Amino acid sequence: MTSPILVTGGTGTLGSHVVPLLREAGRDVRILSRHPKESSPGIEHVSVDLLKGEGIEPALKDVEILLHLAGGPKGDDKATAHLMAAAKNSGVKHVVYISVIGADRVPVAWLKQQHGAEQAIIDSGLPWTILRAAQFNDLILTVVEKMTKMPVVPCPGGLRFQPVDSREVAARLADLTLGTPQGMVRALAGPKVYGMRELATSYLQARGKKRPMMGMRMPGKAGKAYRAGENLALEGNDVGKRTWEEFLAERVS
Repeated sequence: MTSPILVTGGTGTLGSHVVPLLREAGRDVRILSRHPKESSPGIEHVSVDLLKGEGIEPALKDVEILLHLAGGPKGDDKATAHLMAAAKNSGVKHVVYISVIGADRVPVAWLKQQHGAEQAIIDSGLPWTILRAAQFNDLILTVVEKMTKMPVVPCPGGLRFQPVDSREVAARLADLTLGTPQGMVRALAGPKVYGMRELATSYLQARGKKRPMMGMRMPGKAGKAYRAGENLALEGNDVGKRTWEEFLAERVS
């Protein structure tokens, strides 16, 4: 009997794609979340609070592979530090983490926390694999939905994204999780780069709506980093196949 793969954030956007792939590979999965669902054959749900560091040690029992997908608007570095502190005292032999392209280059709080989480894993002394991915189509959709509710849509100049399909990221993560530790692997981004105006316009067209748009300049070091494309993976990385337009056609009627 193989040990269960521990997955944090297993009920989220990415986790909901990864967990079935791990089950298809014949692996049992133990999902950590603050509000777990009822367990089912091959899938065990365990209640853990990573930010408070509560309940982690029992959840790691008999675990050799840890797939860390959990994330939020703040505290990812702290939560990961708690997780790694517990994992160091368990039998974990491979930690796999999903991070974000630009975590080490774009000076905004959330990305700095992602980089801090990466460092907590690297410093743990455990064998690890880290995949940095671009923003998911799902996240971009949420952003443009909110922006286009405004009477005038703000469009920061120079702000570009390379949205990637979450299912393609999930497939890559499943392969990495079932493989051997590889350190920092090639990043994964979508096949096309879009400006914010282009993303908002295509969404409005898909909804049959129109909104006036207003260009604006992003100030400070963060604006400079985004204008320089530090959040993009333009060369030497892996590129997905599914475009933003294909995603929109499926999700927006």
